[in-house]
Amino acid sequence: MLTGNNYHDCNRYNRLEMKNVNKDIVAWLEDIVEENNSRVERKEWKSKYNSYVVYDYEPFCTDGFEINLVITSYEQSYLDFIKYLYDEKVSTIEYLNSCISQ
Repeated sequence: MLTGNNYHDCNRYNRLEMKNVNKDIVAWLEDIVEENNSRVERKEWKSKYNSYVVYDYEPFCTDGFEINLVITSYEQSYLDFIKYLYDEKVSTIEYLNSCISQ
């Protein structure tokens, strides 16, 4: 699931916050971010059961954790494109999964 928030932080750079990113497409998303003149500012694993448990590295057992990313770029258009690509990939995966289950 993607919940994005765009911030204009002192007119220096723009931010896109992505919450609960599927762990199977994190590597793909990081490649897309790098290709689009952006960078992953923060990557964290947050426990779904305890809001105080947050890691900045991948825990040994990733079950029960959601992956949150903060992506920054000087151009908002790059972030919009990254968000579009992510939404399209997620919707394609959901569509294909629904085709399999029928």
